[in-house]
Amino acid sequence: MSGDNRSGRSSDNRPKGAEDERVRGEQPVSVAPTDASPHVRQDGAERSETREDKVRAAGLVPDRTTVEQAVGVRHGMFGARGTGDTSGYGGLVAPIVYPGTASRPYGGWFDEVADALEARLRQTDLEAAIHRVVIFRGEITFHVRRHDLPFVAQMLRDDETLRFELCSGVSGVHYPDDTGSELHAVYHLLSMTHNRRIRLEVTAPDADPHIPSLVSIYPTIDWHERETYDMFGLQFDGHPALTRILMPDDWPGHPQRKDYPLGGIPVEYKGGSIPPPDQRRTYN
Repeated sequence: MSGDNRSGRSSDNRPKGAEDERVRGEQPVSVAPTDASPHVRQDGAERSETREDKVRAAGLVPDRTTVEQAVGVRHGMFGARGTGDTSGYGGLVAPIVYPGTASRPYGGWFDEVADALEARLRQTDLEAAIHRVVIFRGEITFHVRRHDLPFVAQMLRDDETLRFELCSGVSGVHYPDDTGSELHAVYHLLSMTHNRRIRLEVTAPDADPHIPSLVSIYPTIDWHERETYDMFGLQFDGHPALTRILMPDDWPGHPQRKDYPLGGIPVEYKGGSIPPPDQRRTYN
């Protein structure tokens, strides 16, 4: 049966009869559909696919923010200086830019969530609980006053039109230059009912690093809050057992803060050692 090809296709998977024109020195004939490409302008010229095209094609909501906030300039990669880097990354200069506040309409289901949440907050005289909304890279983040965080979280969980039943994690962030709001906690919420994801973000100053715990509302984040405390020093008031979870109990400081000093501990393997920085190999 090896010589009886009943599939209607040649051995190189082309339709029978569609001889490769390249054999005769001509351009190959396309067998693809001839519909007009969405990236061809009316005048026939091609245009490049923009980031917003990709966002819309993926069914996401485009960013709707005001002018982004430039807060500084970054020199080199990861802020490292004085290393043996020969890749050229050490010479990079780029602005440090934060996304601005979003403006209405947000687009898609974002407006539905915002409208429902604002309506509930008005009913409880908590209109000021959300002081900022950011839409960036197809994601919406509600910035919440820290003392109102439990009330907002419970509304998002229990309201039938919202139903964000799960908090999948807590992320700590440290912005040393954000005076008065150096420490951030970001809560990632999922509505399994509506298949939607949002984030809540709260801030606290270094001088008063306290945020209400949400373990009583979302029990799954017990260990997430412990890790954020361990790595960043945020105190989650009301947590049932706020202790370190990664570092030893007597470990000094919180390792993921940007002001934590770089260092190391001796390698515990026999015969192992870590050479000083000026004696290490330079990687290109």
